[in-house]
Amino acid sequence: TIDDAIIGMSSFSALAVAVLVWVALLARDPGIKRARALGTQRAALRAGASGPLRRKERLQTLGLMHKIVSQLRLLKSVQARKVSIKLMHAGWRSKDTLVKFFFFKLSLPFVFGGIAVFFVYGLDIYQLEAPMKALVALGSVMVGAYAPDVVVKNAAQKRQDMIRKALPDALDLMVICAEAGLSLDATLVRVADEIESSTPELADELTVTGLELGFLPDRRQALKNFGIRTDLVVVRGMVNTLLQSERYGTPLAHSLRVMAAESRDERMMRAEEKAARLPALLTVPMIIFILPPLFIVLIGPAALSIVDTLSQM
Repeated sequence: TIDDAIIGMSSFSALAVAVLVWVALLARDPGIKRARALGTQRAALRAGASGPLRRKERLQTLGLMHKIVSQLRLLKSVQARKVSIKLMHAGWRSKDTLVKFFFFKLSLPFVFGGIAVFFVYGLDIYQLEAPMKALVALGSVMVGAYAPDVVVKNAAQKRQDMIRKALPDALDLMVICAEAGLSLDATLVRVADEIESSTPELADELTVTGLELGFLPDRRQALKNFGIRTDLVVVRGMVNTLLQSERYGTPLAHSLRVMAAESRDERMMRAEEKAARLPALLTVPMIIFILPPLFIVLIGPAALSIVDTLSQM
């Protein structure tokens, strides 16, 4: 009945609110998660019994994906370079990830479309009209086609936000290391070791940049690669400042101190921008969820009285 439906929806809403509040108040420590992952990896390496079998299965799976992608010449296409840069922004730099992306990009439309056709046409569980069935099948194919892009974009956005938030603190540590007399390579490696437990994303980028500064013949290219991998305005400004410091011999500590102040000001401006957007964002939820119950509470008794009076006449 309608009463049971209202009770069920109210119970589900209360449970969802409780879960959201619990998740929001739950304290997260990325160091604990990383330590557990390292412990699991060490235990798997020590066991060693199932390691070769799992690696063999993984190589067979990747071999099948690589065979399909290679036959279609997707790795040699124009989009391969652009896709590899997008995957690099998300923190996935291996060639196997590019193969997986193209494989899922190719197969998911068929998988989603086949599932939709099976449920809509085969089982006919929703009893839709023919145009609506075709629309659902086409929509499922479109969802499967764009799902890998959405996943990569969300992962890249999340990673960029983490790097942007942690960069001012990392620059402060770099200032301390530079004033202590360390070179740029040693500064990056040292700061990466210090922030690895709190911000593994930025630590990874700094470590890769420090290694590239050591073995690439052109140090400028190593710093430019740092800006390409992160795709952040503040990081590109940092790279340009470091390039000018390398070229003209300006003091590294002074340049890093200026960059730390600028990045901290940018982080504060972003926080103020989000705070200024809150009134506009809260207007629609207020209209939808607050005003209707308020009207029901205020006007409901009077409306019921009018209905009773008119029914007795």
